[in-house]
Amino acid sequence: MAPTPKGTIRSASPSKGTTPWPQVVDFGREMCGDLNTAERREWLVTNGIGGFASGTVAGSLTRRYHGLLIAALKPPLERTFLVSTLDETVEYQGQIVQLSTNHWQGGVIAPTGFVYLERFHLEGTTPVWTFAVADGQLEKRIWMEPGENTTYVSYALVRSIEPLRLRLRAFINHREYHGTTLDNRPEFSTTSIRNGLRILPTGGPPFILSASGGSVEVAGTWYHNYDLSLERERGLPDREHHLHIGTWVIDIKPGEEITWMASTNPQPSQPTASAIQSRRKHEQALLATRRTTKKSTPPLPDWIQQLTLAGDQFIASRPLASNDRGHTIIAGYHWFGDWGRDTMISLPGLTLPTKRFDIARSILSTFAHYAKQGMLPNRFPDAGEEPEYNTVDATLWSVEAVRQYFEATRDRTFLKTIFPVLLDMLAWYRKGTRFGIGMDPADHLLYAGEPGMQLTWMDAKVGDWVVTPRIGKPIEINALWYHAWLTMGQLAKALNKSDEEFLQLAKAIQISFKRFWHEPLHRCYDVLDGPHGHDPAPRPNQVFAVSLPHSPLTDKQQRAVVDYCAQHLYTSYGLRSLGPEDPQFVERYGGDIRKRDGAYHQGTVWGWLLGPFVLAHYRVYRNPDAALSYLEPMAHQLNDYGLGTLGEIFDGQPPFAPKGCIAQAWTVAEVLRAWHVIHPSGNMKSPNKHSPQK
Repeated sequence: MAPTPKGTIRSASPSKGTTPWPQVVDFGREMCGDLNTAERREWLVTNGIGGFASGTVAGSLTRRYHGLLIAALKPPLERTFLVSTLDETVEYQGQIVQLSTNHWQGGVIAPTGFVYLERFHLEGTTPVWTFAVADGQLEKRIWMEPGENTTYVSYALVRSIEPLRLRLRAFINHREYHGTTLDNRPEFSTTSIRNGLRILPTGGPPFILSASGGSVEVAGTWYHNYDLSLERERGLPDREHHLHIGTWVIDIKPGEEITWMASTNPQPSQPTASAIQSRRKHEQALLATRRTTKKSTPPLPDWIQQLTLAGDQFIASRPLASNDRGHTIIAGYHWFGDWGRDTMISLPGLTLPTKRFDIARSILSTFAHYAKQGMLPNRFPDAGEEPEYNTVDATLWSVEAVRQYFEATRDRTFLKTIFPVLLDMLAWYRKGTRFGIGMDPADHLLYAGEPGMQLTWMDAKVGDWVVTPRIGKPIEINALWYHAWLTMGQLAKALNKSDEEFLQLAKAIQISFKRFWHEPLHRCYDVLDGPHGHDPAPRPNQVFAVSLPHSPLTDKQQRAVVDYCAQHLYTSYGLRSLGPEDPQFVERYGGDIRKRDGAYHQGTVWGWLLGPFVLAHYRVYRNPDAALSYLEPMAHQLNDYGLGTLGEIFDGQPPFAPKGCIAQAWTVAEVLRAWHVIHPSGNMKSPNKHSPQK
């Protein structure tokens, strides 16, 4: 090994080729030095209980959700914004340089620390900034402690010829995480502790700010009018005030690392350089489950490993009323909680490829605990304890989630427990339950909906306006309905029970499903028997009649559906929610809430639909290379918008700009699931089981 040159040390992050982390997100000055480019790319770290920290590569705050500690006070919800940012100034070799970047109302940018940013990359999910000041090089990392509302920020002086002085000005707030602080400024009391401060917001939880060394000076000045440009694009309040609460002054020697911490834990461990080890071990263990592949198969590509880590960010604890520890899935960051539909769709892709069967089982048990009148909760509100039950498909997706779990584990003990729950939920659907959900005895198809309600995944609603009500018999609901009864027959046989009743009902549903075929259009109706008759809107929901393991369509019809979706709805990042030929098609997603929700399912591209489309394509054409090629653009998307993860939606026309949440559970999950089903290195079974009518 070559000696280290005098006055320098080797970087704390391993070089390419030796790192245990996937090499996916890694930018130099070509991106970091351009403010617009650096601001449109956002990082995210999470803590496994619903809390998170997030911001931009440039370091500026452009959303109300950008901050260092958004704590989940009643995991996984009651998220509360507590710590905003750290403004960093370094003194080195006679220079005083500000490394932070702030946008202010009126267009002023000050300071402009992004110009010193030499590199940005991800180590797992941990963002790493490398700043260059003269010949000095300072690395910054941000991560959260798994299972705690604790955020760490570390600074390592990886190259220098003399010590560096670092000044950290901490800014805080106290508000519900969807809000903004303007004239309603919160009040705080402050107590000095070792190397830090204990902060008590009026009416809020105490939290601690501390460092592994140096001194701290108490401050108390409000800084007004941070400019939140992305909120302005969404038609929401676009400025905010934050409070400078204290300044840490720390001298760092060459080769030394210091750590700063923010935590709601009353007695957190003192921040040290070793604090990151629990995060690293957690993520390396997750990757280890997927790096163990057969010698005859190629290794997992880096982008799939990165997505595996991204998938872990959505899994969170949800305590049950019995005080048992349950689990759930956060639908998306920054603003979604745990939704039943999203959870059931996302569960297989987020847990089964990594063999996290205990987590999968816990999630299924958690939601089964809340089953009521045949329905699973669609959403757990941020405020209050009563879940909302306005979804028709969460129950049906839960049957498919159990099927995939059992196929992967053969866990008959759990199946014995969950089978009666599934059977009871489907019995409610069969006889009828809330919101007009029930089986039509005339044709055995499932009807759902009533005025003012949005029950399918196309659930946008503004005030009393339901944008896509889809009242009647939606196609994906009935594809799931047919599939559910065949699945129940399979599960019954696994428990040595009779499957005859389930198979008879499935056969009756399959016969009636023929009504969905629209021969002149050579594709399916989207909804049957609605208030205005049958709805032939060119939507992607028909793809589920092909992608689910049991298809009620003939082989010829399956191919026609896939071809239609490929020619009219497919984009690089998913399927359009409405075909461009429809007069209701909206090209761009943006504007105030009415405009955004009006476009949400009227042409906007949804990333999660890429998975079902790829599986449907593979089923019809049996060409794994062709099917997998549809996923490849998502590998590039990991370097844009939400870094190292996949977002929610995209504009309906080129260049298909990413919009909505920067990290969406079912997008990540369905891309992972499709890849693991089709690729030789994957470990999920392909959907060969189907019952086509020749």
